[in-house]
Amino acid sequence: MSVDLTAHGVHAPVLHNPAPARLVELALAHEPGSLLTDTGALVAYSGEKTGRSPKDKRIVDEPGSAAEVDWGAVNVALPESSFDLLFTRAAAFLSAQSRLFVIDGFAGWDPAHRIKVRVIASRAYHALFMQNMLVRPTPAELADFGTPDLTIWNAGAHTADPSLPGVGGPTCVALHPSRGQLVILGTQYAGEMKKGVFTVMHHRMPRKGLLSMHCSANASADTGDTTLFFGLSGTGKTTLSADPRRRLIGDDEHVWTDDGIFNIEGGCYAKAIRLSPATEPEIHAAIRFGAVLENVAVDPISRQVDYADDHLTENTRCSYPLSHIPGAVTPALGRAPRHVVFLTCDATGVLPPVARLGTAQAMLHFLSGYTAKVAGTEMGVREPQATFSACFGAPFLVWHPQVYARLLARRLAESSARVWLVNTGWSGGPPGVGHRMPIPVSRAILDAIHAGALDASPVRIDPIFRFDVPIEVPGVPAALMHPRSTWPSPAAYDAAAARLARLFIDNLARFGDAIDPEVRAALPVVPA
Repeated sequence: MSVDLTAHGVHAPVLHNPAPARLVELALAHEPGSLLTDTGALVAYSGEKTGRSPKDKRIVDEPGSAAEVDWGAVNVALPESSFDLLFTRAAAFLSAQSRLFVIDGFAGWDPAHRIKVRVIASRAYHALFMQNMLVRPTPAELADFGTPDLTIWNAGAHTADPSLPGVGGPTCVALHPSRGQLVILGTQYAGEMKKGVFTVMHHRMPRKGLLSMHCSANASADTGDTTLFFGLSGTGKTTLSADPRRRLIGDDEHVWTDDGIFNIEGGCYAKAIRLSPATEPEIHAAIRFGAVLENVAVDPISRQVDYADDHLTENTRCSYPLSHIPGAVTPALGRAPRHVVFLTCDATGVLPPVARLGTAQAMLHFLSGYTAKVAGTEMGVREPQATFSACFGAPFLVWHPQVYARLLARRLAESSARVWLVNTGWSGGPPGVGHRMPIPVSRAILDAIHAGALDASPVRIDPIFRFDVPIEVPGVPAALMHPRSTWPSPAAYDAAAARLARLFIDNLARFGDAIDPEVRAALPVVPA
């Protein structure tokens, strides 16, 4: 099957759905710096941009979708006339290339709710990346693929015109919802394509009453019980969901339907900085032929990767298909979850390693989405910064956060899922004073949750945040369960806890009067 792009003003030769091996060959032959590692993974470099550029996201303000978009700092309006000129600019750049790559795939494993996605790119590495990240169609599905619901025009090696109304700079990632078109200019970071697809799913799924979620998911190999892990990049979604004793459903993007959950993606996109076979064996072993490593340092002789080297970026990444994880669930579908885990990378060092949340507290923490931006996940972020990101994924939301929060409340009520807050950030103080929570501690907490060891365990009620904190967790040092006792200065802890409580209160205030009274009642209490 071939694809004709001439109707869009693009006339370059096209390689349509080439085999991964062919894409690797072309990347090695034509893309500077590309090479194979000693395990067979492709190394690629994204150029100046080594993380997402969320401030350059634009959505076209057009009649078909304008009333559904929560306009503001996240969803910046772009005039349709500017989008047309951006599209023309991208098409002209793509037409001038010696070859283009066209990849067709699905966003979503559930045939009832998936969308058809077409990616048009000038770099083989981008094509291979999206072959990994989309659900690959069968030959019969490719033959009958038809018109895509979303087309990504990746002209990231060319810049946007900053003089266009609504653009503002040389980088622009612009979505036209009604046309199903996404144009990328001024950034070659592959994650922009992945998150562009996620943004579209965040728009389309709530239209159907379905909850799109920035979370990973896995299931018990014995019972099939499912757990969701919410969290921003760097909080441990990928690391903690890749558990050898459980079966991975997906590491980042899912949808909760009346029938259960499904993974949006066909692969994983894991942080690679300081990756170790001792602490993350499944991810380490997944980096073989067909995988893509972004912006890592490689010894040119041995071809071994130095995963500790961050001279290019802290945000080194690896993309690989789900099939690279032994025992991964395919099709990537699961039951309604038994457990929902909110992962927070608490940079203040205040929160306990785990807390049990009631329904109102769950809604508070979902709307808050408290964590720290970790160095490298966005351009300009070099050290952890406390932040609140609604629904643990504000940069990707389209509707108002309350839409997703109400959908979550409905799903929790239907499933009776237990909700937990797990801190994968700091203990004993902020960075420079305390230390990052060890991965084995977080894994021990999850083991206890899945074993039911915390369901009826003794708890203390945190005097400020008012959630239930288990007094003891098997495999976790008892002192960690009392964060105040781990600080060199208890008074310094009290001051930091009060500051964090005020941040929660101030953040919720920005939603105005629309928040339910029981959610407001769950807010932290600032000591007098």
